[in-house]
Amino acid sequence: MASHTPFPIRLKQARKAKALTQKELGMRIGLDINTASSRMNHYETGRHLPDYDMAKKLAEELDVPVAYFYCDSDEMAKLLMSFHKLSTEQQQKVLEFINAQKGID
Repeated sequence: MASHTPFPIRLKQARKAKALTQKELGMRIGLDINTASSRMNHYETGRHLPDYDMAKKLAEELDVPVAYFYCDSDEMAKLLMSFHKLSTEQQQKVLEFINAQKGID
C-alpha cells in the first residue's frame, strides 16, 4: 500500500544527491547486505515507512535534517536544507532576522 507522505520522494532525492545506490545506503546505516537494497526500495516506494530511529539514521547518513523527509512542499524542503547547511552562528542570525521581521523577541 502506497503511503501519503513525502518521505519516499525526499529519501530518494537525498540518496541520489549523494550518488548512492539503495544497497549502499542501506549498508551504511547498518542493514544486512542481503536485504539492504530491498528494504531501501520499500522505503522509497512507500511500501513501508521507517520508524523515527531509522529515519534519523538515514538523515545523518545523507546529511539532511530528519524534518526534510516530511516537507510537503519543495520550497519548504529547499529552505530547510539551506538552513541546515549554515553554521550554528549563521542559523542564529537567520532566526534573529526572522524574529525581528515578525516583531518577536
